Amino acid sequence: MKKRDDIDFSEFEKILKDKLVQIEGNIEQLRSELESVGSDDGINDMEDLASLHSLSEKDNTILHQQEHELKETMHALGKINNGTFGICEKSAKPIPVERLRVNPIARTKVGLED
Repeated sequence: MKKRDDIDFSEFEKILKDKLVQIEGNIEQLRSELESVGSDDGINDMEDLASLHSLSEKDNTILHQQEHELKETMHALGKINNGTFGICEKSAKPIPVERLRVNPIARTKVGLED
């Protein structure tokens, strides 16, 4: 597989590393919130308990999404390191730079363009 020469890898590495810091902060905050919800033993009102349970479920869903995005971001950084960033994992064709700017963790091309 040929390494792309039309991409500024350092630009995308910075974008991905900044994204990584943000995601890690989000995950830390969500875990902290979930721990505090689990330790709220003084709540006796059923409505409050139901509300906390609902918030906990939402936080868990968001946490899982953030953990997935973290893995995808790490994968993209690995692709920068090994020279395969910006190459479609299905077709081995270049992913358009515009798509990578919108979604730097993109693994594949979209659409019918060559």
